[in-house]
Amino acid sequence: MKKILFAAYSLDVGGIETALINLLKKICNDYEITLVLEKKEGIFLKELPENINVIEYRKSNSSNVFIRKIQNFLKQILFKFKYRNKFDYSVCFATYSLPCSFVTRMASKNPILFVHNDYMSFYNNDVKQYREFFYNLHIFEYKKIVFVSNYDKAVFDIKMHEFASRTIFINNLIDYEKIINKSEERIEDLKNSKDITFINIGRHDEKQKKLSRIIAATKKLNKQKYKFRVIFIGDGQDDEKYFKQAKGVKNIEFLGVKKNPYPYLKKSDCLIMSSQFEGYPVVFVEAMILNKPIVTTLVSDANKDIDNKFGIVTENSLDGVYLGMKQFLDQGFVIKDKFDPKKFNENIIKELKKLFS
Repeated sequence: MKKILFAAYSLDVGGIETALINLLKKICNDYEITLVLEKKEGIFLKELPENINVIEYRKSNSSNVFIRKIQNFLKQILFKFKYRNKFDYSVCFATYSLPCSFVTRMASKNPILFVHNDYMSFYNNDVKQYREFFYNLHIFEYKKIVFVSNYDKAVFDIKMHEFASRTIFINNLIDYEKIINKSEERIEDLKNSKDITFINIGRHDEKQKKLSRIIAATKKLNKQKYKFRVIFIGDGQDDEKYFKQAKGVKNIEFLGVKKNPYPYLKKSDCLIMSSQFEGYPVVFVEAMILNKPIVTTLVSDANKDIDNKFGIVTENSLDGVYLGMKQFLDQGFVIKDKFDPKKFNENIIKELKKLFS
């Protein structure tokens, strides 16, 4: 049985973490898997299959720079001694993490990097910063670079053309049976309403998620006498900013983080996304599984996968979010072709088997 090491930051709530736990559950009986976490914590730890070995590689946070460097150097030496090339394949699943990249590159002769975000947009289209980001990860040492978005792969192939031969596209697996089952759970803090309900599920991070657009669009639509409500599921560093912006707006509700967001999605009429950039949002597929229309800014593969199929794709701006919400309120959106999650997963499994063969 082949040995595979996966490296990630933690197993807390998040799109990357959800994708990772789904992947590990699906392949844990086909490979001998070790999971390395920078922080051995998070609600998904309880969901890890018992046959997966978990170890922690936590970098030093000493306030003394000299001590921190010495401690981290010793940690690297110890990890190399214990695990260097002990695995058939190794996967850095947290793209942004330098410790995860180090662990992955040391653990096997076949290191693989998963890219979950639109880093060109993250760096405001600064090609120099974009290239520096990937070179700091030692991109030249990775045998394969896996993108969960075709769009992000295409950008990388142009801007990092010297590595284009190593890139492949594989979307994230989805645990559709779990989503359907959990969507049936009873919830008490979201009352039924005759008004159209928009829901946003995700991290409260203005740089990427731009939730201020939804709040501003809601205020504008309220002035035009539209009847609807907006539910936010999640939290993050910009909570206070959003609470302040939405103060006094009665049709906006912040319900915080939910271990099980699916009943809330099921009770809503439309998933609303206002992001400036994304990798491939797991919540896209979750909405498609529950047959919920999507209104989203133009991010990732939205034009290819969502537009006129599963929802409305708008201009990536405040005005775009407003017009998308207004269009849904005026016209609704009917999903004509039901999403087939079983086929979706089967295609991904085929690609993963090729990757680890």
